[in-house]
Amino acid sequence: MSRRIVIVGGGPAGVGAALAARQQDAAAAILLINDEPGEPYEKPPLSKAVLTGKAMPQDAPIAGPKGIAGANVTLKTARIAQIDRAGKVAITADAERIPYDALVLATGARNRILPMFPAGQTGIYYVRTADEALALKAHLGIAKSLLLIGGGLVGLEVAASAAELGIKVTVVEIAPRILARVCDEETAALIHRRHRDFGVDIRTGTVCTGLQALPGGKLAVVTKAGETLTADIIVVGAGAMPNEALARDAGLAVQDGILVDDHGRTSDPAIFAAGDCTRFARPNGAARLENWRHAQEHGAAVGRNTAGGDVAYNPAPSFWSEQYDLYIQGIGWPIAQSTARVRRKVGDKATVLFELDGASIAYAVGINAQRDIATTRRLIERQIAVDVTDLADPTKPLNALLKPKS
Repeated sequence: MSRRIVIVGGGPAGVGAALAARQQDAAAAILLINDEPGEPYEKPPLSKAVLTGKAMPQDAPIAGPKGIAGANVTLKTARIAQIDRAGKVAITADAERIPYDALVLATGARNRILPMFPAGQTGIYYVRTADEALALKAHLGIAKSLLLIGGGLVGLEVAASAAELGIKVTVVEIAPRILARVCDEETAALIHRRHRDFGVDIRTGTVCTGLQALPGGKLAVVTKAGETLTADIIVVGAGAMPNEALARDAGLAVQDGILVDDHGRTSDPAIFAAGDCTRFARPNGAARLENWRHAQEHGAAVGRNTAGGDVAYNPAPSFWSEQYDLYIQGIGWPIAQSTARVRRKVGDKATVLFELDGASIAYAVGINAQRDIATTRRLIERQIAVDVTDLADPTKPLNALLKPKS
């Protein structure tokens, strides 16, 4: 009998697992179960091109133009409600029993809902699905003002999209600056200034204490300082939480994510997990990541392992964000105390900041520096010792640092 691989979740981790499992085992019966109807689609455009009307969610299928069926993977729309580990069966909300030899949980993450801003209240939006993005897009078409709660990457992408549409945007961030979890102060300041160039009002160190619905449909937020901010729309970007309930209810080990080893195995050897829903083992301790590239690469490694492969996952994590004419990227693992910080000014509106751990790069964040970030990925993965003067000098190509010194 052919190997039966069942994958729960239609994001980049689930699709990546399905495609990699097919590459590993041409004879396997692979079933991808997604709780959203239709072909699995990319999520990054939802806060950018979809909101500005340049694209629709279905324009970006994760599996490419031929779709998931083009890889001989069966797609099923259903919600898995329970796992019978003893019988190796996944059970849908409609009580359909789906047997598996290997099960992959790629259930992703969900928005962190703030009690002050309840999801579903008129004028309040969280963005994670196509339906949520399209609902927000429709409201943006008639709105004149938007209040964004949270100064993280996705929230700032929404702010940039709205500003490009000519909407007055205010961003409220509780921290002293935006992007505190992502980049250094100088890089954040560059991004902050670009938002200001487009008329976005960013209020840092601001705490929201109350919400009021005003006559005429507007919403008002009261701050701790006693200020009242009004807007037609409120968008909340307060982070995400792993969808671990299915695993927890099945008795699998969870800890702010489904615990997996470096091959993606859970505490049940027949069940794997990948992507945003996991806390995965790595040499320096378990970690949880929430970004597209991690989900895709983790899914691919896990998919191969479900089909007989032997792939250990030890990534150099990365992210990207598009805001106006800024292409923001990060690569590596930020560290609490870096040996040195080195900035490389590549050109107009183009810069990279390197954080070193000893003689090698641990983390880098860049703006409009795609080529240098791509080279930095290899420097990090190979743990190549670098000279700080070479890093700081834009006339010295980073590619030269990949070559061993004679």
